[in-house]
Amino acid sequence: MRIVTREDHSYRQERRGRPGSDTRYRRITKRRHDIEWSLNDEKIAYDRKSDGLYPLLTNDRTLSARQVLEAHKRQPSVEGRFRDLKSVNEIAPIFLKNEGRIEALFFLYFLALLVQGLIEREVRQSMRRKEIEELPIYPEERSGKSPTAEQILRLFGLIERHRLMKHGALVQTFVTELTELQKTVLKLLGVSESAYKDLEDM
Repeated sequence: MRIVTREDHSYRQERRGRPGSDTRYRRITKRRHDIEWSLNDEKIAYDRKSDGLYPLLTNDRTLSARQVLEAHKRQPSVEGRFRDLKSVNEIAPIFLKNEGRIEALFFLYFLALLVQGLIEREVRQSMRRKEIEELPIYPEERSGKSPTAEQILRLFGLIERHRLMKHGALVQTFVTELTELQKTVLKLLGVSESAYKDLEDM
Protein backbone atom coordinates (compact mmCIF):
# COMPACT_ATOMS: atom_id res chain seq x y z
CA MET A 1 0.00 0.00 0.00
CA ARG A 2 1.26 3.45 -0.85
CA ILE A 3 -0.02 7.01 -1.01
CA VAL A 4 -0.01 8.60 -4.46
CA THR A 5 -0.31 12.34 -5.10
CA ARG A 6 -2.40 13.23 -8.15
CA GLU A 7 -3.15 16.61 -9.74
CA ASP A 8 -6.49 17.76 -11.10
CA HIS A 9 -6.43 20.72 -13.50
CA SER A 10 -9.21 23.15 -14.34
CA TYR A 11 -9.22 26.41 -16.32
CA ARG A 12 -10.90 29.75 -15.65
CA GLN A 13 -11.00 33.10 -17.44
CA GLU A 14 -8.63 35.66 -16.10
CA ARG A 15 -11.34 38.33 -16.36
CA ARG A 16 -15.08 38.35 -16.19
CA GLY A 17 -17.25 38.64 -19.28
CA ARG A 18 -18.22 36.75 -22.39
CA PRO A 19 -15.27 34.68 -23.67
CA GLY A 20 -13.82 35.63 -27.03
CA SER A 21 -10.88 34.75 -29.29
CA ASP A 22 -8.51 36.87 -27.20
CA THR A 23 -9.71 35.60 -23.81
CA ARG A 24 -6.89 34.44 -21.59
CA TYR A 25 -7.30 31.52 -19.21
CA ARG A 26 -5.40 30.49 -16.14
CA ARG A 27 -4.91 26.97 -14.96
CA ILE A 28 -5.97 25.96 -11.43
CA THR A 29 -4.30 22.89 -10.04
CA LYS A 30 -5.60 20.93 -7.04
CA ARG A 31 -3.69 18.10 -5.49
CA ARG A 32 -5.30 15.05 -3.93
CA HIS A 33 -3.87 12.01 -2.23
CA ASP A 34 -5.04 8.53 -3.14
CA ILE A 35 -4.19 5.15 -1.69
CA GLU A 36 -2.98 2.49 -4.03
CA TRP A 37 -2.85 -1.08 -2.85
CA SER A 38 -2.20 -4.57 -4.10
CA LEU A 39 -2.48 -8.07 -2.65
CA ASN A 40 0.57 -9.58 -1.04
CA ASP A 41 0.14 -13.24 -1.96
CA GLU A 42 3.07 -14.34 0.19
CA LYS A 43 1.63 -12.67 3.30
CA ILE A 44 -1.84 -14.06 2.57
CA ALA A 45 -0.46 -17.58 2.27
CA TYR A 46 1.38 -17.17 5.58
CA ASP A 47 -1.70 -15.89 7.44
CA ARG A 48 -3.89 -18.60 5.92
CA LYS A 49 -1.93 -21.20 7.91
CA SER A 50 -3.19 -19.69 11.20
CA ASP A 51 -6.84 -19.29 10.17
CA GLY A 52 -9.14 -20.74 12.83
CA LEU A 53 -6.40 -20.87 15.46
CA TYR A 54 -6.72 -19.11 18.83
CA PRO A 55 -3.28 -18.86 20.49
CA LEU A 56 -2.99 -18.85 24.27
CA LEU A 57 0.21 -17.51 25.83
CA THR A 58 1.38 -17.97 29.42
CA ASN A 59 4.56 -17.41 31.41
CA ASP A 60 3.85 -20.47 33.58
CA ARG A 61 5.92 -23.19 31.93
CA THR A 62 4.72 -25.83 34.40
CA LEU A 63 1.22 -25.92 32.92
CA SER A 64 0.23 -28.39 30.25
CA ALA A 65 -1.69 -27.30 27.17
CA ARG A 66 -4.89 -28.67 28.73
CA GLN A 67 -4.31 -26.76 31.99
CA VAL A 68 -3.68 -23.53 30.09
CA LEU A 69 -6.99 -23.96 28.26
CA GLU A 70 -8.86 -24.76 31.49
CA ALA A 71 -7.37 -21.67 33.16
CA HIS A 72 -8.40 -19.56 30.17
CA LYS A 73 -11.98 -20.81 30.44
CA ARG A 74 -12.15 -19.31 33.94
CA GLN A 75 -11.60 -15.83 32.49
CA PRO A 76 -15.33 -14.84 32.52
CA SER A 77 -15.49 -15.56 36.26
CA VAL A 78 -12.43 -13.40 36.93
CA GLU A 79 -13.77 -10.57 34.80
CA GLY A 80 -17.11 -10.90 36.58
CA ARG A 81 -15.36 -10.12 39.85
CA PHE A 82 -13.81 -7.00 38.34
CA ARG A 83 -17.32 -6.00 37.28
CA ASP A 84 -18.41 -6.39 40.92
CA LEU A 85 -15.69 -3.96 41.97
CA LYS A 86 -17.30 -1.28 39.83
CA SER A 87 -20.94 -2.10 40.57
CA VAL A 88 -21.32 -3.61 44.05
CA ASN A 89 -18.28 -1.97 45.62
CA GLU A 90 -18.56 1.21 43.55
CA ILE A 91 -14.79 1.44 43.16
CA ALA A 92 -13.63 4.87 41.99
CA PRO A 93 -10.26 6.45 41.14
CA ILE A 94 -8.22 7.29 44.20
CA PHE A 95 -4.75 8.82 44.34
CA LEU A 96 -2.33 7.33 46.85
CA LYS A 97 1.42 7.90 47.08
CA ASN A 98 2.29 5.64 50.00
CA GLU A 99 2.90 2.05 48.88
CA GLY A 100 1.60 0.70 52.17
CA ARG A 101 -1.73 2.43 51.68
CA ILE A 102 -1.99 1.16 48.12
CA GLU A 103 -1.39 -2.42 49.28
CA ALA A 104 -3.89 -1.98 52.11
CA LEU A 105 -6.56 -0.67 49.74
CA PHE A 106 -6.08 -3.57 47.33
CA PHE A 107 -6.21 -5.99 50.26
CA LEU A 108 -9.54 -4.54 51.39
CA TYR A 109 -10.96 -4.87 47.88
CA PHE A 110 -9.68 -8.44 47.80
CA LEU A 111 -11.48 -9.19 51.07
CA ALA A 112 -14.68 -7.62 49.72
CA LEU A 113 -14.55 -9.78 46.60
CA LEU A 114 -13.80 -12.84 48.72
CA VAL A 115 -16.81 -12.19 50.96
CA GLN A 116 -19.04 -11.69 47.91
CA GLY A 117 -17.84 -14.98 46.45
CA LEU A 118 -18.48 -16.80 49.74
CA ILE A 119 -21.99 -15.33 49.99
CA GLU A 120 -22.83 -16.49 46.47
CA ARG A 121 -21.38 -19.96 47.02
CA GLU A 122 -23.18 -20.44 50.35
CA VAL A 123 -26.56 -19.41 48.96
CA ARG A 124 -26.23 -21.49 45.79
CA GLN A 125 -25.02 -24.60 47.61
CA SER A 126 -27.82 -24.26 50.17
CA MET A 127 -30.34 -23.95 47.34
CA ARG A 128 -29.09 -27.24 45.86
CA ARG A 129 -29.20 -29.00 49.24
CA LYS A 130 -32.74 -27.80 49.89
CA GLU A 131 -33.73 -28.48 46.26
CA ILE A 132 -34.69 -24.86 45.62
CA GLU A 133 -34.43 -24.29 41.87
CA GLU A 134 -34.77 -20.50 41.87
CA LEU A 135 -35.52 -17.44 43.99
CA PRO A 136 -37.55 -14.33 43.06
CA ILE A 137 -34.58 -12.17 43.98
CA TYR A 138 -34.33 -9.90 40.94
CA PRO A 139 -36.30 -6.65 40.46
CA GLU A 140 -40.01 -7.09 39.83
CA GLU A 141 -39.71 -10.44 41.66
CA ARG A 142 -38.12 -12.09 38.65
CA SER A 143 -36.60 -15.45 39.51
CA GLY A 144 -32.95 -16.42 39.27
CA LYS A 145 -31.29 -19.82 39.56
CA SER A 146 -27.89 -18.42 40.58
CA PRO A 147 -28.34 -15.36 42.82
CA THR A 148 -25.43 -12.94 42.72
CA ALA A 149 -23.97 -11.10 45.68
CA GLU A 150 -25.17 -7.84 44.14
CA GLN A 151 -28.81 -8.97 44.21
CA ILE A 152 -28.48 -10.55 47.66
CA LEU A 153 -27.08 -7.34 49.13
CA ARG A 154 -29.66 -5.26 47.27
CA LEU A 155 -32.39 -7.39 48.87
CA PHE A 156 -31.36 -6.13 52.30
CA GLY A 157 -30.60 -2.58 51.18
CA LEU A 158 -33.90 -1.14 52.40
CA ILE A 159 -33.71 -2.59 55.90
CA GLU A 160 -33.81 0.24 58.47
CA ARG A 161 -32.88 0.31 62.13
CA HIS A 162 -33.96 3.05 64.51
CA ARG A 163 -32.85 3.36 68.13
CA LEU A 164 -34.96 5.16 70.69
CA MET A 165 -32.72 6.79 73.29
CA LYS A 166 -33.59 8.50 76.58
CA HIS A 167 -30.94 10.34 78.56
CA GLY A 168 -28.25 8.41 76.71
CA ALA A 169 -29.80 5.03 77.48
CA LEU A 170 -31.29 2.72 74.85
CA VAL A 171 -35.03 2.34 75.29
CA GLN A 172 -35.94 0.28 72.24
CA THR A 173 -34.64 -0.68 68.79
CA PHE A 174 -36.99 -0.69 65.83
CA VAL A 175 -36.03 -2.87 62.86
CA THR A 176 -37.88 -3.17 59.54
CA GLU A 177 -39.90 -6.37 59.43
CA LEU A 178 -38.23 -8.95 57.21
CA THR A 179 -40.04 -10.29 54.16
CA GLU A 180 -40.40 -14.02 53.54
CA LEU A 181 -37.77 -13.83 50.82
CA GLN A 182 -35.32 -12.10 53.14
CA LYS A 183 -35.94 -14.74 55.80
CA THR A 184 -35.34 -17.48 53.23
CA VAL A 185 -32.03 -15.96 52.15
CA LEU A 186 -30.87 -15.63 55.77
CA LYS A 187 -31.64 -19.32 56.32
CA LEU A 188 -29.69 -20.22 53.18
CA LEU A 189 -26.75 -18.22 54.55
CA GLY A 190 -27.04 -19.94 57.93
CA VAL A 191 -27.86 -16.68 59.72
CA SER A 192 -30.73 -16.60 62.20
CA GLU A 193 -33.25 -13.76 62.10
CA SER A 194 -32.50 -12.79 65.70
CA ALA A 195 -28.76 -12.65 65.02
CA TYR A 196 -29.35 -10.40 62.00
CA LYS A 197 -31.67 -8.04 63.89
CA ASP A 198 -29.51 -7.85 66.99
CA LEU A 199 -26.21 -7.59 65.09
CA GLU A 200 -25.72 -3.89 65.85
CA ASP A 201 -26.47 -4.27 69.57
CA MET A 202 -24.06 -7.17 70.12
